[in-house]
Amino acid sequence: MNTNTVRTRFLEFFQGKGHALVPSSPLVPANDPTLLFTNAGMVQFKDVFTGKDQRPYTRAVSSQKCVRAGGKHNDLENVGYTARHHTFFEMLGNFSFGDYFKKEAIHYAWEFITGKDWLGIDPKRLLVTVYHTDDEAYGIWRDQIGVPVERIVRIGDNKGAQYASDNFWSMGDTGPCGPCSEIFYDHDPDGSKGIAGGPPGSPEEDGDRWIEIWNLVFMQFERHADGAMTELPAPSVDTGMGLERISALMQNTHDNYQTDTFRHLVTAVANIAGQAPYASASQKVIADHIRATAFLIADGVLPSNEGRGYVLRRIMRRAIRHGYKLGIDDAFFFKLVAPLAEQMGAAYPQLRAQQAQIEKAIRAEEEGFAITLDKGMRLLDEAIARLGASTTIPGDVVFKLYDTYGFPVDLTADIARERKLSLDLDGYEREMSAQRERARAASSFKAAGTLAYEGAETCFIGYDALRAEAKVLALYRDGQPVEALHAGEAGVVVLDTTPFYAESGGQVGDRGTITSHVSALTPHVFEVADTQKIKGTAAGAVIGHHGSLGSGTLKLGDAVTAEVTASLRRATMRNHSATHLMHRALRDVLGAHVVQKGSLVDEARTRFDFSHPQPLTADQIGEIERRVNEAILANVPVRAEVMRYDDAIQAGAMALFGEKYGDEVRVLTMGQGEYSYSTELCGGTHVSRTGDIGLFKIVSESGVAAGVRRIEALTGQNVIDYLRERESRLRKAAELLRTSPDELTGKIEQLQERIRQLDKELAALKSKLAASAGGDLAGQAREVKGVKVLAAGVDGVDAGALRGLMDQLKQKLGSGIIVLGAASGEKVSLIAGVTADLTSRVKAGELVNFVAGQVGGKGGGRADMAQAGGTQPAALPAALDSVVAWVEQKL
Repeated sequence: MNTNTVRTRFLEFFQGKGHALVPSSPLVPANDPTLLFTNAGMVQFKDVFTGKDQRPYTRAVSSQKCVRAGGKHNDLENVGYTARHHTFFEMLGNFSFGDYFKKEAIHYAWEFITGKDWLGIDPKRLLVTVYHTDDEAYGIWRDQIGVPVERIVRIGDNKGAQYASDNFWSMGDTGPCGPCSEIFYDHDPDGSKGIAGGPPGSPEEDGDRWIEIWNLVFMQFERHADGAMTELPAPSVDTGMGLERISALMQNTHDNYQTDTFRHLVTAVANIAGQAPYASASQKVIADHIRATAFLIADGVLPSNEGRGYVLRRIMRRAIRHGYKLGIDDAFFFKLVAPLAEQMGAAYPQLRAQQAQIEKAIRAEEEGFAITLDKGMRLLDEAIARLGASTTIPGDVVFKLYDTYGFPVDLTADIARERKLSLDLDGYEREMSAQRERARAASSFKAAGTLAYEGAETCFIGYDALRAEAKVLALYRDGQPVEALHAGEAGVVVLDTTPFYAESGGQVGDRGTITSHVSALTPHVFEVADTQKIKGTAAGAVIGHHGSLGSGTLKLGDAVTAEVTASLRRATMRNHSATHLMHRALRDVLGAHVVQKGSLVDEARTRFDFSHPQPLTADQIGEIERRVNEAILANVPVRAEVMRYDDAIQAGAMALFGEKYGDEVRVLTMGQGEYSYSTELCGGTHVSRTGDIGLFKIVSESGVAAGVRRIEALTGQNVIDYLRERESRLRKAAELLRTSPDELTGKIEQLQERIRQLDKELAALKSKLAASAGGDLAGQAREVKGVKVLAAGVDGVDAGALRGLMDQLKQKLGSGIIVLGAASGEKVSLIAGVTADLTSRVKAGELVNFVAGQVGGKGGGRADMAQAGGTQPAALPAALDSVVAWVEQKL
């Protein structure tokens, strides 16, 4: 029974039992930053179990895509070394939310596993476990299902604490949990296969004979951060059966990598490597990692140096390194997306829909890492060669591999394990700590937002007003609370009410004034240069106004007028609203893979980072501008509404994955119905109608990280100023070329054609110069063991002329070995040539690499002709002098 059939039968079985079919949730848990990735089928139902969320169904079934490669549930280091560990896997699960409990869950499981119309597994090969105090589950298995008592095993607290047991399940340190009952399959009942291992609870339980295939979790409790356990609103059921494991069983193997899904991928890897399938464990590692990589990218994760992106980078680089180990020299990992989509695209259509984007993102990371992989491996090999009798790779080497070559520590550990070595992790941590201290010393920070404050919250009225009467609640100077600020002093002011928006969600903090009217003659004005939230306070929302007092004195309790600089706020609002329209246009033009990766909005411009694997074309930029300006011209209303988070998502509002939102969120909508342009969760300030934005213009597009692009854009008056400045430059350029702006393009084309002609003439002169030098150079050849060898530097000759000169010298010598080098600025050009009669003894590629290595470069080519480059011109004469000795050794 193939994997797709197993998945389909499971879903159909439970749909027939009244369960709602619920699609797999994304691998990045929505609105749950406590989890790195979705690691179990119940993650999307966590709030349903605790009673915080209600669904229109009380029974559900799903096939959930999961990743375990970071945090508490991390299987990455085991992948490739066991038959059942994966970074990506599918979890089949059925769920009850206060509907049925242990009896029905156990009966459903037994019927599906043993029923002839379903999986039809022999009951005699099954064993079950229960939590040691769960007499109810024990009784159901024994009295109702009829499992012999010798095949029911009670498992106690075997992990060092109460409820720390293989049979007490929890998804993390906090959240829903409860006792569970696991079903095991015996892969070798008569011992004829020689598979080692004993039943669960025995000293030999870690063997491969008895394998857990299904876990029935009886959710009864919620574990809190302080360790307290409280009962859930209603007892519920959460089950999990690994699709890969049950498919292996149904295909008569105990190795998940021998199932149809993995066979397809392993064969694809083997074909690229020119090997037989399963000839190396590295093939299995790569087959596993392409699944995790492709699905994570499809769900909006891109390789980076932090968080989820870093975990993805670790997975990808581990796979690339295993490709290197297989002898694959070129980019290969991206080529596995196609066979993966063939195998799993029917169940997960996003693989097919996003195949091109996934391939581009993988290839970009792969080509970037390939540049340093070879150097990093050489450094590691050299360090290992120096170990002598030691079996520990020094911490400074581990750190350099990470810091300079991008080797995650677990990748270095993976290599070390293969060579039966260990890492000096303490030394590595010392190096990391030293680097952090250097970074801290070199960094400058904003005024601290961690002021000590205890008092009332700030009432923010800035959505509707730019001016407010307020009272001073707290004052700070140099981070310490004070009774008053005096003229010329910088500090922070906290008010009971403010129209000032505190920096958040990419929008900068407001600027303006806080004026005290204690003196009728001379107002005391505090100039607000920035507005920030004060973090770490008991109050839920406290806003700090950062700036300095221009005159007079500002005291606690003073009545003041707080006023935002209107022109700055309005310009910022235009840019922020335009960002929402641009985000929608990017997704419409480029695809649904576009996800916001960061933003900065101030009065000057909007800067927006987003996931996309390649630069935007001029046509794409033009289309994005057109769509945004179309929405501006439509002049539709911009509305903000506060609603429940789940209701907002169901209404189509866009949220940032990984962000934590409250139970209630602010939803910003631009337009409606046919003219609906954007719906996003946002706490920022915005224009009243899209027409208020005025005009939109993209001024730059660039890459900021692998798979992440950045757009900077202007709105309103800033666009007009920008266009005026560009027009002025255009006129100036036309004046310099003595033409009009309308004829500037034609004039530039004429100049380019003239430059091309001059370049041709210069190249011809260089060729003549090289030809005249050729006769003199041929006479410099030395005879080494009966072979003519020439190694010489040539001045004023580029790479193209070197090739022509090489051909001339080969003809003049008839038989020989030649190396020519030319330096220009900070660059070195090298070429090596070997006549046909000598290529069996000396290879031009090896020779040119030998010389290039001495001038800071590398290269390659055919046996008779090879080229290279370098970056150390001063080392060229000595490198050329070393050629004769190298050739003599080869001959």
